[in-house]
Amino acid sequence: MEGASDAGGEGTVRRRRACSCSKDDFLPEESFRSWGNYWGALKETPARLRDSVLTRSLETTELGEVKARSQHEMKRTLTWWDLIWFGIGAVIGAGIFVLTGLQTKEHAGPAVVLSFVVSGISAMLSALCYTEFAVEIPVAGGSFAYLRVELGDFMAFIAAGNIILEYVIGGAAVARSWTSYFATLLNLKPDDFLIKAHGLADGYNQLDPIAVCVCGVICVFAVRSTKGSSRLNYTASIVHLLVLVFIIVAGLTKANAANYTPFTPFKAHGIFKASAVLFFAYVGFDAVSTLAEETKNPAQDIPIGLVGSMVVTTIVYCLMVITLCLMQPYYRIDTHAPFSVAFKAVGMDWAKYIVAFGALEGMTTALLTMAVGLARYVTHIARTHMMPPWFAKVNEKTGTPVNATIVMVSATAVIAFFTKLEILSELLSISTLFIFMLVAVALLVRRYYVSGVTKPVDRNKLIVCILLIVGSSIATATYWGLREQGWVGYVITMPIWFLATLALRVLVPQARDPKLWGVPLVPWLPSASIAINIFLLGSIDQASFERFGMWTGFLLLYYYFFGLHASYDTARESGETKGKDGLEWKKIEEGNVSSTTNAGPGGVDNGSEASAIPST
Repeated sequence: MEGASDAGGEGTVRRRRACSCSKDDFLPEESFRSWGNYWGALKETPARLRDSVLTRSLETTELGEVKARSQHEMKRTLTWWDLIWFGIGAVIGAGIFVLTGLQTKEHAGPAVVLSFVVSGISAMLSALCYTEFAVEIPVAGGSFAYLRVELGDFMAFIAAGNIILEYVIGGAAVARSWTSYFATLLNLKPDDFLIKAHGLADGYNQLDPIAVCVCGVICVFAVRSTKGSSRLNYTASIVHLLVLVFIIVAGLTKANAANYTPFTPFKAHGIFKASAVLFFAYVGFDAVSTLAEETKNPAQDIPIGLVGSMVVTTIVYCLMVITLCLMQPYYRIDTHAPFSVAFKAVGMDWAKYIVAFGALEGMTTALLTMAVGLARYVTHIARTHMMPPWFAKVNEKTGTPVNATIVMVSATAVIAFFTKLEILSELLSISTLFIFMLVAVALLVRRYYVSGVTKPVDRNKLIVCILLIVGSSIATATYWGLREQGWVGYVITMPIWFLATLALRVLVPQARDPKLWGVPLVPWLPSASIAINIFLLGSIDQASFERFGMWTGFLLLYYYFFGLHASYDTARESGETKGKDGLEWKKIEEGNVSSTTNAGPGGVDNGSEASAIPST
């Protein structure tokens, strides 16, 4: 692998750079060596963008050359036991304690348990898709690496930007909630530790210094050792689960079945609207897939870790909301601290301290796993140079991506310092559902398309089937979002989804079988994941889509001016065979082997080959 044999002077240069930063740590590529080179790169943008959209990475590249750009290996220290607790710690955090009250009182009523079931099914289907990828491509990049292999650089980059947004915003939301429950534990009001800044805009003027301190402590644990973080995580998660069991058992002793009438006061629209928001309570399980590179036996440990943690989480969530709604009528549930107030209402005021303590435990583990997972996402993104390669460095002593961890946790702390929880929670679900939908699409592509193996006619059938599955799902979600009543649209859209999935199953032969572990009932389960994720997207408000559009616009500008050219040069200079050579889509798809010369802005001949050629 490139760079592995340069032991002498280059190794000395790298050691010196470890203590300082230079331009080459951030923009080392040929396109940025001079203004002339950069101008030449911009003129080639259309051709480079075409290659980025229409060509894909190789598994061997992701597992070998791209991984090696971190200079040092991450340590394989984790087992299925660690992964289960990472999954539980990542998921059972602020969502169940903070958002449940608002969604139960204003949107779902006692039927909020069905909202959690719908969100849980969606998360479980996505977890199955993630599991197959993580077993087959065990690298730190998670969904970014999977999408890069199956859908190409461009879609992977769009997903990468939303992954970063999801984790930073999610971490900030949990940190803000941590402060509120800490105040409750000290018998204070939730906002007593917030500092009012009158000169700032509403929603950003309640400063939270404790959230910043909590993020700092989490950062220290995350950079020191993955195994150490795992031990802290599952110790805290065990205590947290014991508290949740107490909440369920103690709460059921005060249950009143009359509180479950009416069961669906807000009808089906309320259930699904709440489900789209409560999906936040499941955010974070995909962090387990980013630990594949540090897992001792990915083929065995990752399926147990991912699926096991999601099963436990869904059961716990459903039992908790059932208990909450049996303790109090839905219209009396507190929107800020639902469980604490519910215990107070039934004469168990002392229990609020246990609830607050359990919430703090859960939020601490959620923050830790989010920090660990995000750092590994960023590390792999930076390995491709879509982000500066400085973020890809792995510390030789700790075996952790120190640079990525510190910067991402710092960004989380800054946002948590200024931004209210309500604003943060609204930004989350749309990015997460979008990424999960793309991973399900990528799994279908993986199973049914292999360059040089799949016939052009089967490839075209696959494209048509996927477009119909996605299109009918979007139509169903749109019809649901725009019409409070009516059923005619579903008679059209849902059969189209079913027939498209059936056609994919019957008319298109699978080109690849999973080597170690595979999603069952393909294409039905991935197709259902696409449909459910898009349907939940249809229940999200317009303002969230506007924010999503603004963030995506920023990502496109960054990619146009920097990310595209940096990743292009890196692929060319390292010999990464990704089709960066400018070959036509048809030639690459049919697996023809040919090479072209396509000089970059610096006048260097690409000389690379089609993606059908194995990476060396």
